[in-house]
Amino acid sequence: MDLDPRRLLVLSSIARSGGLAPAARLLGHTRSAVSQQLASLEREVGLPLVDRSGPRLELTAAGRLLAATGDRIGEELAAAAEQLSSVHQDVVQGPVAIGATSWVLARLAVRALRLLASSHPRVEPRFVEAGLTDGLRRLRLGELDVLVITDDRDTAAPLPPSVRAQVLSEDHYRVVVPAAWETPSAPAELSGRPWICAPAHSARGRAFARFASSHGVVPSVEHLADHMLAVQALLAGQVGAAILPAYLAAQLDQVTVTTLPVTGSQITRTLCRTGPGAGAAAARVVADTLKQAARDHAEAATGTGRAKGDIVVRPLHDPTEMPRSSRAAALPAPGTPRSR
Repeated sequence: MDLDPRRLLVLSSIARSGGLAPAARLLGHTRSAVSQQLASLEREVGLPLVDRSGPRLELTAAGRLLAATGDRIGEELAAAAEQLSSVHQDVVQGPVAIGATSWVLARLAVRALRLLASSHPRVEPRFVEAGLTDGLRRLRLGELDVLVITDDRDTAAPLPPSVRAQVLSEDHYRVVVPAAWETPSAPAELSGRPWICAPAHSARGRAFARFASSHGVVPSVEHLADHMLAVQALLAGQVGAAILPAYLAAQLDQVTVTTLPVTGSQITRTLCRTGPGAGAAAARVVADTLKQAARDHAEAATGTGRAKGDIVVRPLHDPTEMPRSSRAAALPAPGTPRSR
């Protein structure tokens, strides 16, 4: 006797729902289709499977036996579907375009590529150097799947829709002056002096604008330098003061890190496109791997005594939000400024 397991599933639905019409609604079929499947199954077994003589349809002994078999088939199919779904989720694959600054590329790209090759060999990552404004534009247009950006917390740029954000690091700002200068005791003493500034749209540029506006600081000249290597070279050349994140200020030579108050902080975040599909899953994997690479890099830097000048993972309580109330708890106490 050859039994069609699909018809056993129909019989199981009739038993569970209590009739042909309810079974049809449960299965998404018509009542006629369910009735035909039941009739075909009865012909296969050569026995009546339901009793139609009473006010409501009831299963016969043979019907109850086959309905129980149908239940077991349904459970096995559901378990197989769940296992298949799990396997499908584990095989994340496809190309992922990752935008990042040169600072991040130099410190995290190689480590992240090695981690991805080991854990998700079918993901195809491609790094692209990108700044804040250009990177956000390309993320909105779908040219990038993941973006690592540095921003100013107090004036952070709005994020595109359908984007998940994770905070990699956060640092308070410091005012740094050349070691040959007299250490200022008040911000006003730096008005009329040369400054090493950053583009107005950048995190450091906005931090400087806020500091200058609050304290009436007007530079005699504004040297403009975006990349950290250029800033370091100009500071070493004693050409002006600068506002820098604490982790960078702490590693510089030939400078004085002042105690002048600077509001706000600089944050580094990983943004990835979300939504259904393999592309979004691969983007999430890359974003999580970048976070792991940052953590590994920070631990390695700590072990070699270089932690002051490198990315430090300081996740907020909720990595998708930036509540001000959690800032103090999330950050370690800033390092003691050095004076020369």
